[in-house]
Amino acid sequence: MDKQSRREAVRDWKERKVAVGVYAIRCAPTGEVWVAGSRNLDAQQNSLWFSLRTGGHGNRDLQTAWNAHGAEAFSFEPLERIDDEDLTPLGRADLIKTRERHWLATLGAKKAVG
Repeated sequence: MDKQSRREAVRDWKERKVAVGVYAIRCAPTGEVWVAGSRNLDAQQNSLWFSLRTGGHGNRDLQTAWNAHGAEAFSFEPLERIDDEDLTPLGRADLIKTRERHWLATLGAKKAVG
C-alpha cells in the first residue's frame, strides 16, 4: 500500500460513523438481563467479553454469573441504535442515559456497568 492509499484509509477510518445506542447482556441459564448504553455498539461486545474473561468487569453480579455459567451462556443484544448526528456530546450522553433507563424499566433488567 502506498503512502497516499494509507493516508486515505486512515482518514476513512477516523471519519467512519460509529453506532451509538443501548444493549443487553442475557444469561440463558438464569434469565438475568443487564442493560447499558454505549458510544460504540460495534466494539462493545469485544470489550465486555474481554473484561469478563479476564475477571475484571466492574459489575460483580455479572462477573459472578459469567464465572458460574461461562461465555456460551451469554448473549449480546443491541436493543436500540440512536441517531446522534445533530447532538452535542452532552446531548448524546443525556439521550443514551434516558434510553438506558427506558430499557432497564421495560426489561426489568439490572445496570450492566457503573
